[in-house]
Order: sequence, then C-alpha cells, then structure tokens
Amino acid sequence: MATTPRDFYQVLGLPRTASADDIKKAYRRLARQYHPDLHSGSKKTEMEKKFKELNEANEVLSDPDKRKKYDQYGAQWEQAEAYEKARQQAGNQGFSWQQQQSGGDFRGEDFSDIFENLFGGRGRAGTSNRGFSASGEDLEAEVELTLREVLSGVTKRVSLREPVPCPTCQGSGALRGRTCPTCLGAGTTTELKTIEVKIPAGVQDGTRVRVAGKGQPGSNGGKRGDLYLHVMIKPDPIFRREGSDIHVTLPVYPWEAVLGAEVMAPTLTEPVKVKVPAGSKAEGKLRLKDKGLQSAGGGRGDLFLHLQIVVPPTVTEEEQTLYQRLARGQHPDPRAELLKQTRMR
Repeated sequence: MATTPRDFYQVLGLPRTASADDIKKAYRRLARQYHPDLHSGSKKTEMEKKFKELNEANEVLSDPDKRKKYDQYGAQWEQAEAYEKARQQAGNQGFSWQQQQSGGDFRGEDFSDIFENLFGGRGRAGTSNRGFSASGEDLEAEVELTLREVLSGVTKRVSLREPVPCPTCQGSGALRGRTCPTCLGAGTTTELKTIEVKIPAGVQDGTRVRVAGKGQPGSNGGKRGDLYLHVMIKPDPIFRREGSDIHVTLPVYPWEAVLGAEVMAPTLTEPVKVKVPAGSKAEGKLRLKDKGLQSAGGGRGDLFLHLQIVVPPTVTEEEQTLYQRLARGQHPDPRAELLKQTRMR
C-alpha cells in the first residue's frame, strides 16, 4: 500500500496561516537540526530522509506561486500545474474536466487519468509525456562566507539533491500493477550531487546569487531550472563591515600616541606598517585607502583603524619613576569638560 506524503506544513511544524518569514525561520532551524553531516551511523540515514523531506517542503512553501497551488491542490499540485500547462499548449480545444463543476477543489482527483486521455502517457509528475516539455524547478540553498572570502571571491562546493529514475520501478512509477512504494508513483527519487559555484567578490550579507542552469532538470527536453544561493556572512571576531568599508580596533601605548610611531596593523590580507601621528587621541581614526572590500561600483572600500590607548600589562621601576614625574607635571584636567556638562544638566 502506497504511503501518503506528509503535509508540508506539518513537516515544518507550522500552521497553514504561517507567514513567509515564519517558513524561512522554521526551515533554517530544522535544517541545522536534521543536516546529515551532523549525524553518523543509522541516525545519519534517518536524518537524510528528514532533510530531504524538509527541503521539499521548503522548496514549495517558500515560493508564493507554488504555495498557492499546494494550498489549492494538496499533494497533487505538480500534476495539476503540469496538466494546466498541457491544456494551454493543446489550445484548450474540446477539453474539460470535472473541476469546472466542482468549485475549484481538485483534492483527490486522479490527474494521471487526465494525462492519459490527453497524451496517452503515464501522467505522473516528473515523467515525460509525448509532445509536452516543462522547465525544471529552481532550487535554493544557503552558503556561508568569511570576510576574507568576500574580499576576493571564492568557489564553494554546494550539495544538492537531484532527481534520478527510481531504482525500484526503473522510472515507470509502478511495480507489479501497483504504485511504486519507493517513489510513490513519481518515477523518480533523488541523489546527492555536489557542484562548485563561484561567489563574486564584495557580495553582501543576505544577497541572493543566481546560478543559471543548476536547478532541477527539465522534462522531455525542457531546460534546467536555476539555483539561488542565499549568502550568509559569518561574524568576524576582529573586523567589522560597514558596506564596502572595514573597521578594526588598533591598540597603541600612551607614548606611541603622544610621540608618534610606526606600528603593524592588521588587514584582511597581510599586516601593513602604518604611521600613528604624534599627538593622536584615544578613539582617533586612521584610514587606509582601498584596503576594504569591493564595492558595487567596481572600486574598493577603505580600512579604518580605531585607536585604543592601552596601558602596559607590567611596569618596571624605571617606568614607574617616569610615570611619577609625569604625574607631578601641570596638565589640564581631562575630566573638566565632562564635569562641566554634568553640572549643566
């Protein structure tokens, strides 16, 4: 007996009224939980099945057009969509079906019979029919980058699941006169495929990168769909990004700020020597031109060094004496302006 596919909303643990943002958050949370690479042994096999089911649910419900069809037709939404395309190709000449009298509810209709009458084919989603071709579905995946990878661009390996003829029924969708228990009549299953995708330099967090022709294969000569990669940039413990500019804190000793000094400063590539001007103040800022990320206009942003005056972790007796001599000197009170502003409030 054929297994009934699980409701996609149940797969994501969401009500049918869920928003697009709810769907996105639920998918990301469950994708981390079920990802096969995080498990081993028999658990890995179980997670591969769950991960496949999760991706199928997200692929449909995250697409407004597909979700609308799924809400209307249920598990047979692809067959309904394929039939509609076929009907339009046939010119809508002399064809009608029971839906015209049933108020638009196709749940439970046997669309394979409709395909059989129209084309003499098998009429299952994912199988070919004479004279009918369809483009492959688009796929979506997430890719995580570091700031260093954003700087120069990077080639990433992306794992996708691609439909292949069902090994149980050899693509027919049936086994000994019954619906194939492996593919549930679709004639196809999926296998893991790894491709290399080049991500351009300067890509922004949240960018959607289109990779043409890397989606699902089309049927009966139809072109492949596209792959859309959602870029997520990892937070960096040292550098902070603002558009195409990069910011980093640069510690300096008091005498380096007062007297000026040449110090080594970090960049996204190799450290560089920079000159700290004499008389530099705490929280002062130095700019290194074109040391940031590639911008949308084709140029590069800048690297900003924010000075942070730090005290040595240990002080010798000689240094202690020098500090005492400094303390005895006449200096303006560095807190005078702060106290003045406080009294004015």
